[in-house]
Amino acid sequence: MSVFLPFLILIVAALIAGSVFIVKQQTAVVVERWGRFHSIRFAGLHFKVPVMDTKSKPVNLRIQQLDVIVETKTKDDVFVHLKVSTQYQIPPDRVKDAYYKLQDPAGQITSYIFDVVRAEVPKMRLDDVFERKDDIAIAIKSELNDAMIDYGYDIIKTLVTDIDPDAQVKAAMNRINAAERQKVAAQYEGDAQRILIVERAKAEAESKRLQGKGIADQRREIAKGLEESVDVLNRAGINPQEASALIVITQHYDTLQAIGQDTRSNLILLPNNPNAASNMLNDMVASLVSAGKAMEMEKQKPKGKDNQGKS
Repeated sequence: MSVFLPFLILIVAALIAGSVFIVKQQTAVVVERWGRFHSIRFAGLHFKVPVMDTKSKPVNLRIQQLDVIVETKTKDDVFVHLKVSTQYQIPPDRVKDAYYKLQDPAGQITSYIFDVVRAEVPKMRLDDVFERKDDIAIAIKSELNDAMIDYGYDIIKTLVTDIDPDAQVKAAMNRINAAERQKVAAQYEGDAQRILIVERAKAEAESKRLQGKGIADQRREIAKGLEESVDVLNRAGINPQEASALIVITQHYDTLQAIGQDTRSNLILLPNNPNAASNMLNDMVASLVSAGKAMEMEKQKPKGKDNQGKS
């Protein structure tokens, strides 16, 4: 008896050790009795009947992510690679279905993703794929939810995280974008030049207007000064013709002085004799009188003679 006692103790200890097991947090274990489903055990310390009961590997209850890259063609015959990220989870009340119904959940989800992407993307142009990637993700999630819920899997979220066209297509898209931006920049530059030209023309017109006003004011003041000068000379006993000649000769010498101050100016020498100012004044008066008479004769000319001449 003493010989078999150690073996008996060893067997009992092994049976006890085999009947006790621990399940970690966010996992579950399926217990089978004689090969048939018996129960599901969650986090904590558990017991099972030795030999009769067997436990499965831990079933992960945390949210898992599966990344799938799908190559497909768009409506405008551009091949693209779409990266689809799917987050899924086994609800605690569906552990039995997830364990017994589906052998390869990742492969099943991948197949459904390929099927949906290759059904949706060929209906869209490349630009629409970028703009409607959320619609593609929603379609994938809806299809996966309907298919995977029977297998005990809950689809949490589906995202299209990357859209990668062919390198030549991307280069062409970049050139189109650059050309569009250059076009907009040229339009803005043209608008700026147009505004600059208009403003410059306005400024020049205003400058000319002010310059003309300044010249008119200057001539008005000169005429007023001449009138006052003639009045002063008249009061001094100088007749109007002599006063006018004196003013003309004074302005003549002022002009010569102004021309001489600039070394780059051209000097025009006029006849210089004692009667130069008087002759210049007489010539100016005669010219004005002749012009006035010609205008009066033109106004008094009968219109009938012109009409006869024309006929």
